[in-house]
Amino acid sequence: MDVLVFKTNVKSKNALRDIQLQLSQIPDILKWNLDLADCDKVLRIETISLSAQKIIDILHTLGFQCEEL
Repeated sequence: MDVLVFKTNVKSKNALRDIQLQLSQIPDILKWNLDLADCDKVLRIETISLSAQKIIDILHTLGFQCEEL
């Protein structure tokens, strides 16, 4: 299992719901959370086999900035 950590520009609970819809469809994600209170809006993902680039691509497709920490 890997833990991937990202800095994002997600700012609202509505945006968080959009992300949730996408991430919940990916079976290789065991657990994830996004801290809207953190200044870096940190997204943490526990995964079996996903790459950081795949997560970055998903968030970019949704219109968010995302970079691995």
